[in-house]
Amino acid sequence: MIEMEPSTSAPTLVVLAAGMGARYGGLKQLEAVGPAGEVILDFSVRDAIAAGFGKIVFVIRREFADAFSERVVSRYQSRICTAVCFQELDDLPGGVKTPEGRSKPWGTAHAVYAARKALSGPFAVINADDFYGRGAFVSIARMISTFDSQEPRLGLVAYRLDRTLSENGGVNRGICRVDQGELKGISEHLDIRPEADGRITGIHPDGKRIALERDSLVSMNFWGFNLKFLEVIEEEFKRFLKTQRLTLKAECYLPHVVDQHLASTVSASCSVMVTEENWFGVTYPADRAKVVSALQTLIDQGQYPVI
Repeated sequence: MIEMEPSTSAPTLVVLAAGMGARYGGLKQLEAVGPAGEVILDFSVRDAIAAGFGKIVFVIRREFADAFSERVVSRYQSRICTAVCFQELDDLPGGVKTPEGRSKPWGTAHAVYAARKALSGPFAVINADDFYGRGAFVSIARMISTFDSQEPRLGLVAYRLDRTLSENGGVNRGICRVDQGELKGISEHLDIRPEADGRITGIHPDGKRIALERDSLVSMNFWGFNLKFLEVIEEEFKRFLKTQRLTLKAECYLPHVVDQHLASTVSASCSVMVTEENWFGVTYPADRAKVVSALQTLIDQGQYPVI
């Protein structure tokens, strides 16, 4: 871990930026989409600062540390406390050894685990290549500021399904079951796409393609946790390693950890905040043009000054 400044009492934002970008075909975390060469993450950091976050923790792969520090971290070191943590294949709990032939990162739960030494209080988690909207940062910062440290606490910012699709191919989304503002479960649906007849369909976990409601609530990996929840993540990751360690492409995902926690812990709860913000991101190369246009519109409206 490289830490540039000491932590503060304000909430921390953990940015997951170690993904491989398989469908995109490259490091979409560093893809320029703004008029001054900004990446999507630049806008998220600005929104986090405006929402009152006091520290940003970037979780990246060691091999692009120099490029990431130059393109992103260096822009904010004078404005907010920053830390860079590396998601290493051999950073595993309990002395577990990485199997020979493993090259793929262990998943988003492991990415948060990799940030553990840089965390000292409530924190939020986002993907580096997703645009979430300033209102979402304000909501999650307000929520996690109320978390105590006695029991694991968590919350989620949820988006409408029809606001999270790509025009250029299918996407995977965690469909949320919500009752009276509380998350009851989350299930990963694959290859979600709009159909010619106006329906939205996706592949259910049982393997069947089904129609989905346009206003279904989905997770875009914008979570809020207290420090105690790191213990939940570590224990679930240990269970994952016991059964999946030798499956070279298996990953332990954060939504799975949350789902297991809610299912196995009687006192567990997860508040869901539904945002009206419009999400956008670059799942496929052809998505970039829409992201560039959307960001330029926000800049023209004065919401974001050019760097």
